[in-house]
Amino acid sequence: MLQAQRGDRAAFEVLYREFARVVHGIVLAHCGSRDAEDVTQDVFVSAYERLAELREPAAFPSWLCTAARHAAIDHRRRRQRRPAAAELYDIAAGGNSPAQALAAADAAARILGKIQQLGEAYRETLVLRLVEGLTGPEIAARTGMTHGSVRVNLTRGMAMLRPLLQEAGLA
Repeated sequence: MLQAQRGDRAAFEVLYREFARVVHGIVLAHCGSRDAEDVTQDVFVSAYERLAELREPAAFPSWLCTAARHAAIDHRRRRQRRPAAAELYDIAAGGNSPAQALAAADAAARILGKIQQLGEAYRETLVLRLVEGLTGPEIAARTGMTHGSVRVNLTRGMAMLRPLLQEAGLA
C-alpha cells in the first residue's frame, strides 16, 4: 500500500487485481451493467491520482468502496434513467444459441432489476456474492465490513429477494 501511495504502478496493479471485482460489483449494484466497466476504470484512475491523500493505509478498502459508490451514484444521476434490461453483459458466453443467450440475458437482467430494488447494503453485498463470486470473508476483507455484517446482509438480502423473484416467476 505504501509503495502504491508513493506512485509505484506495480504496487497499484496489485491493489487493482485485489479490489477490481469489489469495485465492479458496487458499481453494478448502483448503475447497471452497460457502463459498469467504464465507471470501474474511472474509480481506479481517480483512486490512483488521489491515493497519496489517504492518511491511513488500513482505510483503503472502505475509502475505495465509498469512492465506487459515489462514482456509480453520480453516473446514474447523470444518465437520468435506469439501465435497459438488454444491457446486462457477458451472460451469453458459453456457446449458447442466440435464443438461449437472449433468454439468459433477459432472465439475468430481470434478476438484477429485482436485486436493485433492495436497500443499498443488501444490493451491494448480493451483487458481490452472486455476480462477482466473492465469498463472505472476501467481501468483508475488501469492503471493510465485518464478517458478521456481510453474513447478515447476505441472509436478509436473500430473504427479501426470494419473494421478489417468485413474484416475477424467476425462482
